[in-house]
Amino acid sequence: MSAFYDRMADTALRLISQYGQTMTLREVTPGTYDPSTGETSPDAATETSVSGVLIEYTGQERQNNSLIQQGDKKVLMPAKGLAKPSLNSKILIQSELWTIVPPLKVMNPAGTPLVYELQVRR
Repeated sequence: MSAFYDRMADTALRLISQYGQTMTLREVTPGTYDPSTGETSPDAATETSVSGVLIEYTGQERQNNSLIQQGDKKVLMPAKGLAKPSLNSKILIQSELWTIVPPLKVMNPAGTPLVYELQVRR
C-alpha cells in the first residue's frame, strides 16, 4: 500500500511545483544561553526554497473556524523531501514575510506525508 502513497507524494510534489510558486521557508533556531558568560547566542536561520500554493480561506472555512483571522491565508506545500515546518518557521512569499500559526496540518494517509497545510498570517 505504501507504494501507492509514495506515488501520490510524487504527484503532489510535481503538481505543486508546476502550478505553485516559489517560496522561502525560514527555520529559526533560537540561540542558546551560556551561563558562564551570561549571554545568549544569536538565533540561527536556515532558508529552504520550496514550492507552494497560497490560497484564500473560503467564507465557509472562516465561519466554521474562529481561529482564522481576517487576512490569514492557507499554504499548501508538498511534504516529499521536506521536513515538517515548525511553528517557529516563517515563509517568505512574494517579498512578504508570513508567520505560521496553529494548527499545522499534515495530509498523512497510511503514514506517508503528502502535503503540509499551513495557516499563515502577516
